[in-house]
Amino acid sequence: MEYIFQAIIIGVVLSLMVGPVFFLLLELSITKGFKQAVALDLGVLLSDVMFIFFSIFFAHQIRGVFSDDGQQILGIIGGGMFLMYGTYMIFFKKVKFKKLTPVPKMSEELNSSVNAIKQSKKDYALLILKGFTLNLLNPGVIIYWLAIVSKGYDLIDGPNENYHIFVFLLIVLTVFFGIDVLKIYLAHKLRSLVNAQLLKQLNLLTGAIFAGTGLFFILRHLLPV
Repeated sequence: MEYIFQAIIIGVVLSLMVGPVFFLLLELSITKGFKQAVALDLGVLLSDVMFIFFSIFFAHQIRGVFSDDGQQILGIIGGGMFLMYGTYMIFFKKVKFKKLTPVPKMSEELNSSVNAIKQSKKDYALLILKGFTLNLLNPGVIIYWLAIVSKGYDLIDGPNENYHIFVFLLIVLTVFFGIDVLKIYLAHKLRSLVNAQLLKQLNLLTGAIFAGTGLFFILRHLLPV
């Protein structure tokens, strides 16, 4: 099914996005530990789920108002959002590189001793809340989820579309979160590879993919086949 393949691609592209959460996840993994970084990422995931439900509601409203041409209107809106977000990433987004400092060997031994003490549930709850809030305050998040939900509806048509849209979004989230966890796990190795030039190129690549997808999405609905 095409929408499953598209969902996997979108999840991979989302995982390439560079922002404050990207650096915070790597830094937390290096300085505090794997579990702490995953707790923060869970908070990000929860806010993503909230944005997704909002986006689905928005999509249903559009399809209800424009019952005849709802699919086409939704496709153009989604494409426009992809194009706008990609343009922003290419021309306006500033990538701030924060050099991650490795934990000294003596500090690592000290951290091991401290981490041996069971981490309280309160600490993890605060990290989840922090991840949730950070993602919630990023205005770009709602834009790309609206675009992704619109694209999902455009790919899916038929009596079981509501079921398939949730499968589509579940695959996107699973791939996105799974690669994030992998990045956290490999944070020590990633740290040595990360530099300002690489992040700028990664940002441009992701922006170009977003913009190109949006443009294709719009033209597919506006130009006669």
